[in-house]
Amino acid sequence: MTADTSGDSSAGAPLNAAEPTQAVVLAGGQGSRLRPYTDDRPKPMVEIPGTGVPIIGHQLAWLASEGVTDAVVSCGHLAEVLQDWLESADLPLRVTTVVEKEPLGRGGGLKYAAAHLPHADRPWYATNGDIWTRFSLREMAAFHQERAAIATLALARPRIPWGAVETNEFGHVLDFIESPPSPYLINAGVYVFSPEFASLLPDRGDHERTTFPRLARERRLAGFPLPQGAYWRAIDTAKDLTEAARELATQTRP
Repeated sequence: MTADTSGDSSAGAPLNAAEPTQAVVLAGGQGSRLRPYTDDRPKPMVEIPGTGVPIIGHQLAWLASEGVTDAVVSCGHLAEVLQDWLESADLPLRVTTVVEKEPLGRGGGLKYAAAHLPHADRPWYATNGDIWTRFSLREMAAFHQERAAIATLALARPRIPWGAVETNEFGHVLDFIESPPSPYLINAGVYVFSPEFASLLPDRGDHERTTFPRLARERRLAGFPLPQGAYWRAIDTAKDLTEAARELATQTRP
């Protein structure tokens, strides 16, 4: 299915051939930890409270603002709900949906979706369907090109969900820190891929256990740390929804 509501957004060739204008959104997750919100809809169709817009609506708006004119949405669980919404929504870009006839795994599903991109010879973005974020994809694409990478991962530093206790060498408690930033960077679920990446994906299975480790050994996998102040949140639980709404209200408050 294709929903074409892009107007003239794709007129002409991109000014920078290394700057992607196409993207894959992986939106097939069941979202079991978000029940009951996901009892009748796939995870990306859960609305952010106070916005009236599902997660995928925010994602597509962000992608369009970053120069994307064509998106392929890979559907799975309750695919028809997502397809119906995409077909009726006023979208800022062209959207094609694909549904796996049988489970292919994350890598196989990504490869299947990528085969439906309009330009096989151009780079592309990909994002997980449960991510709500805002940062410059154009800067990430430039980072990817400068490092001659085949794949680049956005890297986030999430906050630890528990309070931390700081002590000195004698075991005295010095301070309590509420939800401190993690000392580790994690895969943020947003990617830039060179055209040849799709051919390196498995037909079935998980690319994070096959393709990514291979590219890392070959020094062709790059990691782009999200800039300071960039917004990023994975929507996994009802608490994430509540906090995302609160953070949005804080950002938009005059």
